[in-house]
Amino acid sequence: MILATIFPDLNWYPISKRHGLVHQMNRKNKHRIAGMLLALLVSHSGFSQIPYSNKIAAHREEYKAGFLKSPKSPLKKDDLPYLRFFEPDSTYQVEATVQRTPQAEPFELPTYDGKKKTYVKYAILLFRLKGNPYELTLYRSLQLAQLPQYRDYLFLPFKDATNGKSTYGGGRYMDLRVGNIKDGKLLLDFNKAYNPYCAYSDGYACPIPPKENQLTVSVEAGEKQFAGKK
Repeated sequence: MILATIFPDLNWYPISKRHGLVHQMNRKNKHRIAGMLLALLVSHSGFSQIPYSNKIAAHREEYKAGFLKSPKSPLKKDDLPYLRFFEPDSTYQVEATVQRTPQAEPFELPTYDGKKKTYVKYAILLFRLKGNPYELTLYRSLQLAQLPQYRDYLFLPFKDATNGKSTYGGGRYMDLRVGNIKDGKLLLDFNKAYNPYCAYSDGYACPIPPKENQLTVSVEAGEKQFAGKK
């Protein structure tokens, strides 16, 4: 099968003569075959994969760049060096079981500026972190669902034991998509947890994480407390 991939013309050559043909190849071609076989093997091994820490680093650079693109951003270029993050830790990337809540009714979620936003519970996420079981509720914004580009957008606000210490006291967020759910499972990566705009400046309508999404564990992953002036 691999030889047929490297040399397609062998597909039509009589089977009884294929091995003889290969043995007649000179040493240069044999080395070529060996090199290509090695490349195929490496391409399917972990050696060809981008290290997890590099993936998170690339995600964070994209995250920072987003502040400079948004007209409503609370940060400018000079503020970006004050963004801080925990070191990438793959143990905070966990698989969650998704329990859909199709009968959930819309409700008003309070924000830190005193306003309210309409959400609906989309699903309950069951997962294990550091060996212990936890659950979080995943929400869907009815307002954003009206916009084509955010129709499959899902929102996960949460608090944990690091809030007010190493992370923002008002909790953190994670953005997900309906398409991220595969066969009733969802990959949660707390290394991508980020601060709401309220962590940098006042005057933003940042949803307050509900009590049901307050974890007792310290989630030492994702974005830390902003080190600049608010």
